[in-house]
Amino acid sequence: MSQRFRAIQRILGVIIVLSSMTKLLPGFLALAWGEEGTAPVFFGSFLASGLLGVVLWLPVRHVKYDLRLRDGFLIVTFTWFFASLVSALPFVHGPPHLDYAEAFFEATSGLTTTGATVIANLDALPRSVLFYRQLLQFLGGMGIVILAVAILPMLKIGGTQLFRAESTGPTKDTKLTPRIAETAKALWGVYFGLTVLCAGAYWAAGMSLFDAICHSLSTVSTAGFSTHDAALDYWNSPLIDWIAIIFMTLGGINFGLHFVAWRRASMGVYGSDSELRSYLRILAIAAVVITFVAWAGGTFDSFGESFRRATFQVVSAMTTTGFATMSFHEWAQPAPLLIVGLAFIGGCSGSTVGGLKVARVVMVVRQGFREIKQLVHPKAQFLVKMGGRRVSESVVLSVSGFIAIWMLCFVVLMIGFNLAGLDLESSFGGAVSTLTNLGPGLGSVAVTWAHAGDPAIWLGSLGMILGRLEVFSLLVLLTPAFWRE
Repeated sequence: MSQRFRAIQRILGVIIVLSSMTKLLPGFLALAWGEEGTAPVFFGSFLASGLLGVVLWLPVRHVKYDLRLRDGFLIVTFTWFFASLVSALPFVHGPPHLDYAEAFFEATSGLTTTGATVIANLDALPRSVLFYRQLLQFLGGMGIVILAVAILPMLKIGGTQLFRAESTGPTKDTKLTPRIAETAKALWGVYFGLTVLCAGAYWAAGMSLFDAICHSLSTVSTAGFSTHDAALDYWNSPLIDWIAIIFMTLGGINFGLHFVAWRRASMGVYGSDSELRSYLRILAIAAVVITFVAWAGGTFDSFGESFRRATFQVVSAMTTTGFATMSFHEWAQPAPLLIVGLAFIGGCSGSTVGGLKVARVVMVVRQGFREIKQLVHPKAQFLVKMGGRRVSESVVLSVSGFIAIWMLCFVVLMIGFNLAGLDLESSFGGAVSTLTNLGPGLGSVAVTWAHAGDPAIWLGSLGMILGRLEVFSLLVLLTPAFWRE
């Protein structure tokens, strides 16, 4: 084995050991709460996955090798697969006793912050299992790889390539601090702080401390898992809904902006960001449109309730959080399709959100309008601008290429789901659910994937990882040139 792959094996071993530690806290909580049978499952899973990591790391612990960017793609992709594999163990050997395909899907859904589930009766699960699901989403929100980047320098392992491969959106190379590890720590600090504020707000609004913590872990991470089958409808509280709206919106904003605003103690940085302005504008317009569609269609009795429910569902969908309220797929047409369609756009670059990202969508739309104007005035020179600045042609072409490949993956996924036995509506909903990391779909996968069948479930797991890695990080591994030394 070459030094390159031995170095990659070393890093994967460390990351798997770190991933195994996610079972410890739920295990100790199971002991503290006196749950029967769940603590041994968590501790046993910790030992099994931790041992796997040590076995990978031990033979190559002294290997020295300078990683390249393409090595980062390989490590990040393998990390998500291996992390999902070992994180699935508690779901197999303890409640809810899933088969491995379903357990892998559930773990992948958590780590990729998708929020789709194969579990039908959440209220009957032990609290430690419910907490474990939420913890997976919290770690996946900012990215388990970025967490590792904050720790790897202590092990004398470089993190720049991992950070660039893991970060999402067209602004992925922007550094907030001179050192990549410090950038990762800064992002995690902001992320953790917002999560604590969200938990406090939920608790003050009437949730129990347990539910408040659990839902904060899946709100700021824009993930969508809940401790109840009815999700936030369990409380039927307008105040809780508005708290969720605020923190889902914050989770959809570039965390670099949050960090700079905190460091400068100024809100001015938000107003100067063109992508954020477009993000908020789209949210506002969509909320108004869906409000009128739902109200005029008789979905709600009052305009006020229609506005609250529509705003909640619009923010939940566009931030790909996936909290669902009152069976939104049964709302007046075309509200469900419009809501699910918002997941294609997603949130801002550098956020916890899936989808294409607002900056890319705005850029490609402006490129489209430029081409129209160019047809009318062939000799004129028109520029694509973002934030008042010209966007280079190479960036425009890169974004256009990304969206083309992303949409191709979407079509292939949809056809795959159809071949796996889902009807056309469910196939479309399943592709949206997984590739955008939204969670809720349409048709038979609108609420749960429990009856989708193993082929669709395995394909859904692949779709979630593909969406979380923004397709290129995974697809680049399929090119022959990548594997040449």
